[in-house]
Amino acid sequence: MNIYILNIRSVVLIIPTLFLMLNACRKDMPELERPTDYPGGNFEEVFETFWNGMNNNYVFWDIDTTDWDQVYRRYQPIFATMNINDTADIRRSYTYFRTMTNGLVDSHYRLRFRSTILQDSATISPASRRMQQREDFRNPISPNYFLNTLPLRDLDSGASRALVNEPNGSQYFAVSGTISEGIVYLYFNVFDLKRLYESSAANTASYKEVFDNFFTRTLGEEQPRGIIIDVRNNGGGNLADLDFLLGRMISSPLHFGYTKSKLSNNRLDYTPWAPAHVNPATDAKQITSPIVLLADRYSASMSEITALAIQAMPNGHFVGERTWGAMGPLTGNATYNAGQFVTAFMSEVYTSSLQIKALDDRNYEGIGISPDVMVTVNTESLATGRDAQLEAAIQLINRQ
Repeated sequence: MNIYILNIRSVVLIIPTLFLMLNACRKDMPELERPTDYPGGNFEEVFETFWNGMNNNYVFWDIDTTDWDQVYRRYQPIFATMNINDTADIRRSYTYFRTMTNGLVDSHYRLRFRSTILQDSATISPASRRMQQREDFRNPISPNYFLNTLPLRDLDSGASRALVNEPNGSQYFAVSGTISEGIVYLYFNVFDLKRLYESSAANTASYKEVFDNFFTRTLGEEQPRGIIIDVRNNGGGNLADLDFLLGRMISSPLHFGYTKSKLSNNRLDYTPWAPAHVNPATDAKQITSPIVLLADRYSASMSEITALAIQAMPNGHFVGERTWGAMGPLTGNATYNAGQFVTAFMSEVYTSSLQIKALDDRNYEGIGISPDVMVTVNTESLATGRDAQLEAAIQLINRQ
């Protein structure tokens, strides 16, 4: 089954200036300990490379319940007896890698393999497996609902829509307009707003129009009656969009949480927690109207960081479901002593570079952000014309 969260650019890109303190603290990783330096000529080397790569680069060891040393004691002897030229052993290795990573708390985490024998196997994603095993599992809301059904049914005339297909196969769409007598509404499926807005490509012109429409209605002379930012089904994207979107609605830096990373290859050697802020834009206007974020269980990564930021606003609210739980920003391990890496056997070990915690000092990795107003998604109701989450957001604004 295709889990949307892992399908469209869920990576969060780090803005170096935001985490300058962490970058300044980085110690160089010894060359011999880089995963790419191991040839991976046999399964013993494959295992050692992966185990050490995780030992050095995984950022959640202080909160993860996985006993990584026990993983070594159990699986190293097994891999030492396996033949890397045996198709059956290669397939067995997939099962072992899935089992040893099954409990990892990092909800961005995934493994992909170079072997053509394993290319027909599903990507290993512990968080996706946990989602599919939930008793109340449901599929994501259809993208068509946000692009066509909702704007045509619920938004006032004058709504703007955009669909951008890029040569690499990425698809972006966004909708903006007003709803219920002056509430400004915005939906977008991926956080890549700043890049697409500033792009000079002809096919992104309509995308810019959607956000010009949103900003004009939001930042005009009169305060809007309320703002709804809808990130349901949004798997994340670029951290620069936090300032691009919310930075226009604040007049001073907004402190919404803290970040930390690894200080060295030592498993539990971390940097101090550093404050994380949304920075006001040069054309910012302080919005005092209610700002409501709509999110669901498939809202992840940058969607969740946005939820933290909006909840930190005095006029911010979050309506919907508890989010996916992939909180840690990502980049390559060349920037920090943590993050994603590759090996001779694996084309991708996709894992967070930083931990992030909320203002309440809690780390919600693997848990997700809880809404202020809980309203679950009912796909049957959506199909018959009722969006209970959107209704709840409108009611919340009307009560303010």
